[in-house]
Amino acid sequence: MFSPEGPSLRELAVQALSSVEHGYDLLAPKFDHTPFRTPDSVLDACASALTRIGPFDAGLDLACGTGAGAGVLARVCGRSVTGIDFSAGMLDVARRAVRPPGPAVSWVRGDVRALPFAPGAFDLVVSFGAFGHFLPRELPGLFAQVHAVLRPGGSFAFPVLAPPRPKSPAFWMLLGFDAVMRVRNAVWRPPFVMYYRSFRLGDVRRELERAGFDVHLETLPEFGRRGDGSPRVRMIVAVSRKTGRVPD
Repeated sequence: MFSPEGPSLRELAVQALSSVEHGYDLLAPKFDHTPFRTPDSVLDACASALTRIGPFDAGLDLACGTGAGAGVLARVCGRSVTGIDFSAGMLDVARRAVRPPGPAVSWVRGDVRALPFAPGAFDLVVSFGAFGHFLPRELPGLFAQVHAVLRPGGSFAFPVLAPPRPKSPAFWMLLGFDAVMRVRNAVWRPPFVMYYRSFRLGDVRRELERAGFDVHLETLPEFGRRGDGSPRVRMIVAVSRKTGRVPD
């Protein structure tokens, strides 16, 4: 993170004291050189899994950032790829850097909690690493928005990592990060919403089903299994039923 290409500690501190939107505008030029970007290994594994499920026609990358997910969509979608994000800085980087072969790619600045697309505009929606920016109470509305822009039978897919065990250093590191963010948001405005432990699989699955999805879990075998035999990384594939919750 503190390599010559990545942000300095001072730059990260300035970002953390900004709003989410402005913070990512500031981080955008160096975002792809940070651990916050979804690794290519995860993107490639998701693309392979989606290839087995597809093909698809029109795809949407939800909270696309600098466009890492566009390459995944370009591999599995035949007609078009769209990325949406509320950070102008991140989208500027995406427009300059992302030119995957295949379908036409377009970028839209907007809030994913109020998607500016026609009902049934897509048959695949993906998202990579964005859900920590949403509070649990926002998930029902977010999932309802995704359901609305998917055609019946369309898929909403995103990877999920197995949570670290309570005795592991990673567990305490993430717990400490969340605690620091909660203190920061209690004493500083505007808030910066980024919580690593607020996106729990059981809660997410229940809200997806309530929004009108049938939920399946696809193991990503490239990452192996933990000691108890459970997958290290899975991909949620939520298939849209004909009716769902009306977006707020």
